[in-house]
Amino acid sequence: MVSQLHQLLLELIPGGAKKSLSAAQAKALLATVRPRDAVGKARRRVAAELIGDLERVYRRSKEADKELKELVASTGTTLMDLHGIGPSGAARLLVEVGNITRFPNRAHFASWNGTAPIDASFGEQVRHRLSRAGNRQINRVLHIMATVQLRNPTEGRAYFDRKKTTGKTSMEAMRALKRRLSDIVYRTMINDATVATAAGPGGQRGTTTGSSVTDSHPQAGSSEKSLPGPAETQDRTLLPAVS
Repeated sequence: MVSQLHQLLLELIPGGAKKSLSAAQAKALLATVRPRDAVGKARRRVAAELIGDLERVYRRSKEADKELKELVASTGTTLMDLHGIGPSGAARLLVEVGNITRFPNRAHFASWNGTAPIDASFGEQVRHRLSRAGNRQINRVLHIMATVQLRNPTEGRAYFDRKKTTGKTSMEAMRALKRRLSDIVYRTMINDATVATAAGPGGQRGTTTGSSVTDSHPQAGSSEKSLPGPAETQDRTLLPAVS
């Protein structure tokens, strides 16, 4: 639909139009066009109909996003407080992960979602590569989270840049960032589960003494081991960050 509209605008407007147009922008551009020939008038009519369809799609999408945000918020999760996770990402995490305490520690969670690096060392050269295994939907959520953070002056951006200065390639720095963000998501979900358990059925969410979302950024320590270590029950609680 969008590509069809763009093609029609290219034919109607001298110099064409950019691809990333909103329905409102396309509507404003089309208002400046007054074709006199039958072909131009037909194209303008079809373009107007496409814009109307896009407006309805955007409106329904906005309403769906609002409803999804309210549904996610009603669960008491703080995932949407993390930079780069919106309603759809938070919902995907809640559905796919389920009970976060089923993962003994953050390393097991990273292995499950495919952000645990795989050892690709050769001789004395120590290297790791991205895992292609794991839950790809959650891996995608973490990839989007990392991409959003890289576009803004965030701790994630700073962490990525620091990795680059140590000689890491962009791909290696992205791998490290996704692994670190996996730890942050794990810690946030553990924190939410701890608060929910403390509140009890029908209780109110309170404040815990563990790590909060405000300090859940890539500066916090996390393991970059290629494989998860033995299950440790201590990781079920929020421990102070280590470097």
